[in-house]
Amino acid sequence: MSPESIARRLPEAKALDLAVARRHDVTMTTSPLARPFPELGPVAGVRIGTATAGYKPWQRADVTLVELAPGTAVAGVLTRSRCPSPEVELCRARLPGGRARGLVVNAGNSNAFTGMAGREAATAQTGAAAALLGCAVEDVFSASTGVIGVPLPQDKAVAGVKAAHAALGGSDFLAATNAIGTTDTFPKAASVAALIGETRVTLTGIIKGSGMIAPDMATMLGFIFTDASVAPDFLQAALTRANARSFSCITVDGDTSTSDTVLAFATGAAGHAELTGWDSPGADAFAAALHDLCRQLALLVVRDGEGATKLIAVTVTGAESDAAAHRIGMSIANSPLVKTAIAGGDANWGRVVMAVGKAGETAERDLLSIRFGTTEVARAGAVVPGYDEAPVAAHLAGDSVDIAVDLGIGPGRSQVWTCDLTHGYISINADYRS
Repeated sequence: MSPESIARRLPEAKALDLAVARRHDVTMTTSPLARPFPELGPVAGVRIGTATAGYKPWQRADVTLVELAPGTAVAGVLTRSRCPSPEVELCRARLPGGRARGLVVNAGNSNAFTGMAGREAATAQTGAAAALLGCAVEDVFSASTGVIGVPLPQDKAVAGVKAAHAALGGSDFLAATNAIGTTDTFPKAASVAALIGETRVTLTGIIKGSGMIAPDMATMLGFIFTDASVAPDFLQAALTRANARSFSCITVDGDTSTSDTVLAFATGAAGHAELTGWDSPGADAFAAALHDLCRQLALLVVRDGEGATKLIAVTVTGAESDAAAHRIGMSIANSPLVKTAIAGGDANWGRVVMAVGKAGETAERDLLSIRFGTTEVARAGAVVPGYDEAPVAAHLAGDSVDIAVDLGIGPGRSQVWTCDLTHGYISINADYRS
């Protein structure tokens, strides 16, 4: 391939512009897959304040404080990384209490792999927030995102949360979404509604994530707020189920973060009878709405994958089990060879065969079939007779690509999402700390 054709097929110039913009903290080039920020009203029982702690030399809000109504239920899913941040450990220790009055989020510094200094900073910041909110420190949750290995400056963290407290009620979900971002190129949020009996409840979520995306629970920072009345145990069960079919089904680069956190808060302000389990009237409607919200948020993260130009859906059917289908789907979605082929518009289905074969799950070559878009390209261990690549090339030229694999051996199925891999990813991450 000539240099000229490479320049045409990979958005290198845009990626380099983006890397330079991030380095100098100017307006960043928005992902071509971006979605507009939705109109979001307030959620009863939630007040937001943002402020600038100054974790990096920028003029933007980088600390967020959320005040939650007394009695708010909390649930969460956290990274399984063996090198988690102090904030993840703090959330893990406090989640069994089931109640929350506050949330603190820092951007620009992940506070991960920072030893005792990092733990002390996280404890001091949540302690300061608890004092300001008039609640127990165990009811304050926190998360941080940014460069690994740099301790969170305790003085800035405490001063920042005090400034955010002074601003409570003056910030909205858009301000909070912007304040929690790092390499994100657009703010990400969604909102859905559900009917519980005759009561309409709102579920609103904000999320950040662009790189270091490969779930082993959920990969990013995501925060969900609802005015529904939900018992903590059921909120946890519903979030765990929703996560398994949303956040844990996305990948950008195969790298799981040390700081991944998704927290859900239910204030109970809607006033209906509390949902205590799957048999509660309205529980199914709430769980369905929560899954819908999580799926929307998860896809927004993939749409902002670093350097991404295409959203890729991978559907696997006919596997030995759902779990096997998921692992095969993630093997395809994480393959650099598959992702670069899609970036270049190359209908190289042989790379999909490779990814299926390396997944370690039961597969039979002569039963396998592969489809790009609506076109079957391979079946029974060989290319489809009379295969015409033209409609496949047309499909790959779009910004949404569908890959379907049928193993033909069992009832298992799964769907996962990823994005293409371009030179933009390299440029952004090579300059990340600059």
